[in-house]
Amino acid sequence: MGKQLGSRKVAFQMLTHTHPAREHAWKFLHTYVEANTVLNTDGAAIYKNINNWWPVYHNRDIHKKFEFAHTSEIEGMFGVLKTFIRRMYHHVTVTKLPAVVGEFCCRFSHPEMFDSPYEFLLITLHLVPTP
Repeated sequence: MGKQLGSRKVAFQMLTHTHPAREHAWKFLHTYVEANTVLNTDGAAIYKNINNWWPVYHNRDIHKKFEFAHTSEIEGMFGVLKTFIRRMYHHVTVTKLPAVVGEFCCRFSHPEMFDSPYEFLLITLHLVPTP
């Protein structure tokens, strides 16, 4: 999951296994992160020398050393996601997790959606082009 600093814009990508690799990180960055932006990550090895294969300004926090200055926003986001799952669904199966995380990202990125039914329709409905 990624979050734009200082905003409510979030993006996510679900993996089918438990061990992400550098290729997965590259695909996520290529899809969701603009070149020449600031990227804050934890100290995972898949991000080592990331700026050599995607043009970003990379900051990293080593969580084992209790460094959380750069990643506190996304770590907080994971806490909000856990609370959302517990309060809304109580638990989630592996097969339903992508849909639940997608719902969370939509709700978090568009809080104005719940201001009125009109706002909800503006955000969720899109006209289909006709020939």
